[in-house]
Amino acid sequence: MLTPTRELAIQVAEAIHTYGKALGPLRVLPVYGGQGMQNQIKWLRAGVHVVVGTPGRVMDHLRRETLALDAIRIVVLDEGDEMLRMGFIDDVETILREMPDARQMALFSATMPPAIRLIATRHLRDPETIAIATKTVTVAAVDQRYLNVAERQKLDALTRVLEVEAPDAALVFVRTKNSAAQLTERLQARGYAAEAMQGDMTQQARELVVRRLREGQVEIVIATDVAARGLDVERITHVINHDVPFDAESYVHRIGRTGRAGRGGTAILFITPRETRLLKAIERFTGHRITAMRMPSAADVAARRVQSFKRRPLEASSEEGLEPYLALVEELAEEAGVDMAEIAAAAARLAAAGKPLTVDAMPEAPAAPSADDPMVRLFVDAGREAGIRPSDIVGAIAGESDIPGHVIGAIDIHAKFTFVEIPSKYVDRVLERMKNVQIRQRPIVVKLAGGPAGPPKRLPPPKGGKGIARERRAKRRHAA
Repeated sequence: MLTPTRELAIQVAEAIHTYGKALGPLRVLPVYGGQGMQNQIKWLRAGVHVVVGTPGRVMDHLRRETLALDAIRIVVLDEGDEMLRMGFIDDVETILREMPDARQMALFSATMPPAIRLIATRHLRDPETIAIATKTVTVAAVDQRYLNVAERQKLDALTRVLEVEAPDAALVFVRTKNSAAQLTERLQARGYAAEAMQGDMTQQARELVVRRLREGQVEIVIATDVAARGLDVERITHVINHDVPFDAESYVHRIGRTGRAGRGGTAILFITPRETRLLKAIERFTGHRITAMRMPSAADVAARRVQSFKRRPLEASSEEGLEPYLALVEELAEEAGVDMAEIAAAAARLAAAGKPLTVDAMPEAPAAPSADDPMVRLFVDAGREAGIRPSDIVGAIAGESDIPGHVIGAIDIHAKFTFVEIPSKYVDRVLERMKNVQIRQRPIVVKLAGGPAGPPKRLPPPKGGKGIARERRAKRRHAA
């Protein structure tokens, strides 16, 4: 069985082991990068019934000839579109060619892009197609809206939307697991009962979050696409796309987490100025116009807080057992010589728990970079010929490096390479986190630009093969 991530490989292996207990001794082995190769080789030599692996590590075993696929009878490709997105499709093709023709094969994919359909055509024999999600394309029961917002305003916009909309439970989508962790921490700091759900979680931890969501102990779940698949909780009334998905099918699957079984739901999409094209693509795919919404103002939030605050004491006033409290208020007013309304106001302020009825203004758009934070130009080894667009560059750098998209400066796309400007304070982070990243299903290299006229100079040859030989000859000439 092939899975795109090691976390999913571990979860699937654990599930197979649990479900297969009644079958007797069932040996299941997850193989993935980051784990000692020798331990995996030891288990493979001892013999296992099921191997659950990531394409990269399975390829490592094939090259070492420590894994033989000639006796495989059943093969399963899980999360096919994710393997495509992560650039594993060539490895998957190679692995499938190593297997016998006489095999049973199953392919699971939330979306069916052309590359995944091609694999199905090449490797599946007379397959039965089961399509579950096509009926959700229109998502008729979901009120769909979008909000124009600058990248740096997203957190404040999200908190305002949450206050004004007052969802029973909300599912907030982000692109990366780092974004999920950071946004969860920021919401918790603002007093929200929020939890993260991302691909690194164990199945047990994921089930705990889902259970707490169902029981009302969690109000907001911040999730990545992979982590939220299969999530069905009736309490979810709102889906908020904090980060817009890069393909329309993912958008449909995201908002399908609400408005199920005839229930109503609300989906709100945050769109930055650079992402208008993605909004239009989603509308074309769904055949549904997404309505623009106004940014909730400070007055809107304050009015909602007042309305919510009024409701609680009115509901409590209809309950029994208020006499001791009424007597206490009268006693306090008499002792202090103040009006009972002032006592009530003080009690209301204490009950607000530090949450004021007034709201600060939204932060302004950022100013141009100052001399203390100059822009630095980076070189990306992909351009127009690879289909690269400005939105691809912004999305990759902002998503992988967790920097605000609005700080990214000029983007100059050439045929085979691209220049992009970022503030100097983010250079080290971007260069580190953009290693092994792909844009449009192709690996890219990001480095400091060599100068204003073109790409950086060629690096010296790698220290291996001919490169080492040339280096040794140069040293001998120098010594002579």
